[in-house]
Amino acid sequence: MARRAIDPSDGLIADIVGPWALEKHERLRKYIDAYRGARAMFLPPRGSGGAAFVDLFSGPGRSQRDDNGQFIDGSPLVAYRAALQSRTRFSDLHFNDIDADNVDALRQRIESLGGAAHFYNESAEKAVERVAYALDPSGLHFAFLDPYNLENLPFSIIQRLAKLPRMDMLIHVSVFDLQRNLRRYLDDGRVLDAFMPGWRDAVDPNRVDQAVRTDLLHYWLGLIRRLGTSPAEGIELVSATGGQRLYWLVFVSANELGRKLWGDISNVHVQGRLF
Repeated sequence: MARRAIDPSDGLIADIVGPWALEKHERLRKYIDAYRGARAMFLPPRGSGGAAFVDLFSGPGRSQRDDNGQFIDGSPLVAYRAALQSRTRFSDLHFNDIDADNVDALRQRIESLGGAAHFYNESAEKAVERVAYALDPSGLHFAFLDPYNLENLPFSIIQRLAKLPRMDMLIHVSVFDLQRNLRRYLDDGRVLDAFMPGWRDAVDPNRVDQAVRTDLLHYWLGLIRRLGTSPAEGIELVSATGGQRLYWLVFVSANELGRKLWGDISNVHVQGRLF
């Protein structure tokens, strides 16, 4: 179970995060603001189809930093407030977490802000089917995928979302998990089989670890391109204060405008890029 705290501002649970969470949230906030004009084209009175926000690993909506104890908004509240401030709200919000306590806390927080959302309490792999079914395929939608590890992000989730013609995705890939567990994942194979099907025929596990990790990422990005959607240029590499590599932040869109907007606002705090 993830570590928890109680947020004194509302008496509800909060998860514990590192300070680098602020970087993810700043990118999320800036992108939601940057594509407000495109979003408005799918909302009344200008258009139809809707513009939904999807978070399949939502958490309780608030977090406590483990370095200074500060309480901050989690991704659901960051997205909700950013859309509100942009004056172009999302037509629908879809939040899922496998932990029922997280779902309950988030529901209360969204309602306290005057918002409404669809809430799910199951694995992301199951929830994505219900969410995708509920979304209008003619709309412009945005999914934030931020799991703790690779095991919780089977490729089937990305595959299902990519079936929607206008689905942008901001995906957190834990390089820390891959670095720490690389040899175990290679030997056992089941996590990588789900995360990037077919990797065994494309990656040589006998290469040095750094090369294997790079080969795996390239292969995974290739799988995404085969779906008809494309990762933006410049995969963000975010590291901890001490330089420890933590995660890749990958923006995926079938639309050139989405990738351009991401390029304009990414690298909030320049740490590194893979390509």
